[in-house]
Amino acid sequence: MNAGNRSSFVYVIFIRTTPEALWQALTEPEFTRKYWFGVSVESGWEKGSAWKLAYPDGRVTDTGEILEIDPPRRMVIRWQHEWMPELKAEGPARCTIELEPVGRAVKLTITHEIDRPDSGLIKAVSGGWPRILSNLKSLLETGEITLPDK
Repeated sequence: MNAGNRSSFVYVIFIRTTPEALWQALTEPEFTRKYWFGVSVESGWEKGSAWKLAYPDGRVTDTGEILEIDPPRRMVIRWQHEWMPELKAEGPARCTIELEPVGRAVKLTITHEIDRPDSGLIKAVSGGWPRILSNLKSLLETGEITLPDK
């Protein structure tokens, strides 16, 4: 979606789990590696903490900072892509992760946005988030991921 000078991507998925279990799945490196194609998330999980996504061999794909955090309901990350030069050049994006209990499930909303029109980063994450979150949903609900490799 492009509103003026901003590009954004919003993805909503319902996962049969608890907010606490989903929060743990989003914030524990060993767990993220299982559904995020080998990438782990690392942070101190406090406002102002550094945040990064990295492969086991140390390659860093994205870095940032926790701008807001309210476990197990919401976090906002300043998200700087590091992998592809043309996406890194776009500068930092903002990723808002919101969890809302709905009956026996949790509504997970990911909003990824950047202050630039026609963002390549937003185009890239709009393909990545559905794959990652499909794996996350399957893993939490069945114990297995859906898409074993990118």
